[in-house]
Amino acid sequence: MPMERLRNYLDDNDIEYIVMTHSKAYTAQRIAAAAHIPGKEMAKTVILQVDDDLVMAVLPAPEKVSLLKVKELTGADEVDLASEKDFGNAFPDCELGAMPPFGNLYEMDVFVDEKLAADDEIFFNACSHRDLIRMKYDDFNRLAAPRIGKISIRE
Repeated sequence: MPMERLRNYLDDNDIEYIVMTHSKAYTAQRIAAAAHIPGKEMAKTVILQVDDDLVMAVLPAPEKVSLLKVKELTGADEVDLASEKDFGNAFPDCELGAMPPFGNLYEMDVFVDEKLAADDEIFFNACSHRDLIRMKYDDFNRLAAPRIGKISIRE
């Protein structure tokens, strides 16, 4: 079951959350529409190659990750989008492209756009293209311990 590890992690940390099921969708914007939530509250997780490490960039669905802004935030020499070949095996409990923004479960640093950090709640993929989780942003922040900054631009 794709979501089992994530649910256990949230339950073990006494986190209140809601699992929402929607019609199959592959982009964060379509998931937001299918779940009837504002796109700006739907987080999408983008995997980046920052120097020699894979990291998660988490940003609002309507935004695009800014490689330049991530480079400035991290002080890295190189920042690129990671290919599915680079990270396909890093999320064995998730459908490809449906990874939740908890890098700590996958030994990755997490960078969150400041726009998401300003919301009370966060919605994100729950390891499948049919499920998402809604939880308090403060709980997410406490567990994922992301680095917050301006990492996105409007598409």
